[in-house]
Order: sequence, then structure tokens, then C-alpha cells
Amino acid sequence: MKMLRKVRQTLGCTAVIILMLSPAVAQQSVAQLQARFDHENNSVKKAKMLVKLGDAEFEDARRAGREGDNNTVGFTMEKYRDNVRAAFEALKKQHPDAEKHSNGYRQMEMQVKQGIREVEDSMLAQKLMIEGGLEEELLRIANHS
Repeated sequence: MKMLRKVRQTLGCTAVIILMLSPAVAQQSVAQLQARFDHENNSVKKAKMLVKLGDAEFEDARRAGREGDNNTVGFTMEKYRDNVRAAFEALKKQHPDAEKHSNGYRQMEMQVKQGIREVEDSMLAQKLMIEGGLEEELLRIANHS
């Protein structure tokens, strides 16, 4: 029983440490993924890498949105857009016939659909924050009248 309790305690402490360090690790991960993406010459691999990179970028954007850092959200979305363009241009250059070489194009299609959903969700969240703030301001003004 004591051994089981010590194992649980150790696992609990490890989980807490991992959770505390995860933002720093995630940021480093985005930088590493971006560097690999930028140096990849194979367009299909670049398109597949975009999936992981996009997911990491969206996580950063969500975190920044929760913290109210709209500049970071905008910058991250712009970087995502640039990465999609780079992957698409590389695919068009190396595999101009999408019907014969559809693998990279399918990866791009799925990632762009996810990207559109992320941007729509971000815009909706921003709109709700703005409208909520406007409503509060109008109530405050109405109470002072």
C-alpha cells in the first residue's frame, strides 16, 4: 500500500510539472516545426508537416486569445496563411497534376478546412467578447443617467 501511494504521489507531481512546463515546450515546438517546415524541400512532406505545424499554431492562437493578446492571434493567423501558401506553391511546382499526385493536395485540403474552422471560431469568440464588452459599457452608461 505504501508503495502504491508513493507511485501515485510521484505520478501526480510529474503531471503537475509537465502541465506547468507545457506552454514553454509548446512554443519551442512551434519554432522547431516552423524551422523544419521552412527547410523541407519535398512538397508532399511539407504539406503533411503543415498539419502538425498548423495544429501547434492554432493552439498558440487559442492561448493568446484567452489571454486577450489579439496582436499575437493576428500574427499567428498570418503566419499560418503564409505557411499554407508556401506549401501550396511547392505542391503546384513539384506536382502540377493534382489528379495524378493527390496525396499532398488531400493533406492541404483537410488542413485548410480545419484552418477555416479555427479562424471562424476565433472571429466568433472575438465578436462575443466585443459585444459583451459593449453591452457592459451600455449598461454602465445607462446606470449613470
